[in-house]
Amino acid sequence: MENRIKVHLAAVMIGFLLDLWIGDPEGWSHPVRAMGWLIERVEGMLRRIFPKTSAGQLAAGGVLAGTVLAVTGGLAAGVLAAAGWIHPALRFFAACIMSWQVLAARSLKTESMKVYKCLTDKDVESAREAVSRIVGRDTRLLSEEGIIRAAVETVGENTSDGVIAPLFYLFFFGPVGSLLYKAVNTMDSMVGYRNEKYLYFGRFPARLDDLVNLLPARLAGLFLIGAAFLLPGFDGKGAFRIWRRDRYCHKSPNSAHGEAACAGALGIRLAGPAWYFGKLCEKPFIGDETRPVETEDIRRVNRLMMGSAWLALGAGIVSVVWIKGI
Repeated sequence: MENRIKVHLAAVMIGFLLDLWIGDPEGWSHPVRAMGWLIERVEGMLRRIFPKTSAGQLAAGGVLAGTVLAVTGGLAAGVLAAAGWIHPALRFFAACIMSWQVLAARSLKTESMKVYKCLTDKDVESAREAVSRIVGRDTRLLSEEGIIRAAVETVGENTSDGVIAPLFYLFFFGPVGSLLYKAVNTMDSMVGYRNEKYLYFGRFPARLDDLVNLLPARLAGLFLIGAAFLLPGFDGKGAFRIWRRDRYCHKSPNSAHGEAACAGALGIRLAGPAWYFGKLCEKPFIGDETRPVETEDIRRVNRLMMGSAWLALGAGIVSVVWIKGI
C-alpha cells in the first residue's frame, strides 16, 4: 500500500513538471479535444431523439453527462488496467501522461502571454484576436484596458479549472478521477450556457460542474492568497480582503474566487459589464480600482497563478502523506 501511494505521488509530480515543461503544444492530440468531439456527437444524437420540450431537453442533458462520463471513465480505467497487466512500469508511464494532460498551467500562461506580447508590440487588433481564444465574451469592441482585464480575469478564474481542481482530483481520486473532472468541465464549457439553445439542455452539466468545483474553487482562492503573501510585489492582505468581500460576485458560486483573490493581490478592479453573443450582460465589479490596469498585470497574474500551483502541489503531497499515514 505504502509503495503504491508513493508511485501515485510520483506520477502526479512528474505530470506537474511535464505540464510546466511542455504544456499543450498546438497540433498534439489531447484528451480534452477527444472529449469535445464526443460531446458534439452525443449532443447531436440526443437532440434528434429527445423532444424539444423543457423536460425533454433536461433529460437529454442528463443522458449526455452520463454518457460522456461513462465513456471517459471507462477508457481511462481500461488504459490503466491494460498497461498494468503488461507491466507496472507501463501503468506508471500512463499515469504520468494522464496527470500531465489534465493540467493546464503552462498553456494558460502561454495563451495569456500571447496577449501580453501583442500589447507590448502595440498591436491591439492582434491582442483582441489572441484574447478571444481564451475568453467566452465578445472581444471585437474591447479597448486595450478591456483586453488586459479579460486576460487577467481568465488566468484568475482558470487557475481553479486548469490547475488547482485537476491537482485536487489527481491527488485524491487518481488519473481516472481527474479525467472525469475534465469531462465535466469540458461539458460545462460547451453546453453550460444560459441562452435559448442550452438553457435546459445544458442545465444538468452546468450544475454538475458547480458541484465538482465547489471545494477546488475555494482552495484556488486560498492558494492565490497564499502566493500573494509569499511572492514579492503582491498585496496578500488585499487579496484576502477582496476575496472575502467579492468571491460571490458571479452568478456561478465558484467563478469569482480566483478573480477576487487576483484583483485584491494586484490592487485592480476586474469584471463588470461584458458582451456575450451580442448581448450586454450586467455583472458586478470585483476588486477596488486603486490604480489603472496595465499590460504588466498579465505577467504578474501569471506569476501569481504559478505560485499558487506550486503551493497546491506541496499541500497535496503533504495531505496525502498525512491521510495515508506514510
